[in-house]
Amino acid sequence: MKHRYLPATEQDKKEMLAAIGVSSTDELFADIPDSVRYKQDYQIKQAKSETELTKELTKLAAKNRDAGTYASFLGAGVYDHYQPVIVDHVISRSEFYTAYTPYQPEISQGELQAIFEFQTMICELTGMDISNSSMYDGGTALAEAAMLASGHTKKKKIVVSASVHPESREVLKTYAKGQYIEVVEVPAVNGVTDLDALNEAVCDETAAVVVQYPNFFGRIEPLKEIEPIAHKGNSMFIVSSNPLALGLLTPPGAFFADIVVGDAQPFGIPAAYGGPHCGFFAVTKKLMRKMPGRLVGQTEDENGKNGVKEIARQNIQKANYAKQQAKRAGLSVVFDGPIFNEFVVKLEDTVKAVNKRLLDKGIIGGYDLGLSYPELTHHMLIAVTELRTKEEIDALIAELGDRHE
Repeated sequence: MKHRYLPATEQDKKEMLAAIGVSSTDELFADIPDSVRYKQDYQIKQAKSETELTKELTKLAAKNRDAGTYASFLGAGVYDHYQPVIVDHVISRSEFYTAYTPYQPEISQGELQAIFEFQTMICELTGMDISNSSMYDGGTALAEAAMLASGHTKKKKIVVSASVHPESREVLKTYAKGQYIEVVEVPAVNGVTDLDALNEAVCDETAAVVVQYPNFFGRIEPLKEIEPIAHKGNSMFIVSSNPLALGLLTPPGAFFADIVVGDAQPFGIPAAYGGPHCGFFAVTKKLMRKMPGRLVGQTEDENGKNGVKEIARQNIQKANYAKQQAKRAGLSVVFDGPIFNEFVVKLEDTVKAVNKRLLDKGIIGGYDLGLSYPELTHHMLIAVTELRTKEEIDALIAELGDRHE
């Protein structure tokens, strides 16, 4: 057999063709006119042996500049966080290999336990009553939340802050178009939602207000001030959150959020070329039966401790250290105020050019905000997680500061 991963032998093929009454594979396509059939060789490389192919792919992979060998300050929704070695061991155990859909609890107890632990953790972090067993990713979770709000309130207008992740806003608009829902964006001032513009945008036809906490610029949105505006006219309050930040920040549930969504990628899920990762979706009890996804019922559990609070604290401390060092180096730090693990600096050169120079120094630079916000050309969003050392932060700032001077 030429291809060991294809189970059908030549004899198998003959028997299958005979069973359906045809003499060859070509005969299966006899209804397709000969004039439209592609008869040339495909413009692809000739097949190689497994050993040769492995060597070629290894050489290609070695060209990548990844967070394993470079100090990464790139965030913007996907972050380089600590992944305990034991995680791969635990998820590789056979009791977690059961089907994704656990219809038979007596067979899938390991998976059910994992899902229940996930739901419990999300509820504790968000301050909400109920969480589902996960979503495709954070962006689709946000869009699903908006659709739930529209269906629940029977209103067709969603107000979203411009400080929400640009990709999440695009997903929201895609969902909304098919449901004939109007999406209204309100601007950000000094890196946070413009409350005056938000108040003006919310009306009796508004189904929900959507904000992000911490937001795309790393700023902490004032949920206490946003909440009464969001609930004006019986609209709903949707908060997209970084779950790691909720290890220290006051949870959205404490500010009477109706729905809290986000992406669990910061909890050690590999960047994986940008996702998808693992979205979460939490609601108040009154919305339980309208929430998408599946639930695993509660059973008795024991309270335990994890490192979420300590990791979150390190993200805040290290990001603020980097921010202060940037100021001392003469860099222009914009959107001054409370941050989580990201902040914004304005550069004299293009972000693309600066990032190219940083790569030559073994550093993966920040996100070019000009790609999503035309008014923020030459602005870089810098992410500092618990994995970044003082030496790496100092090296980044030194390089940016030297170029600035």
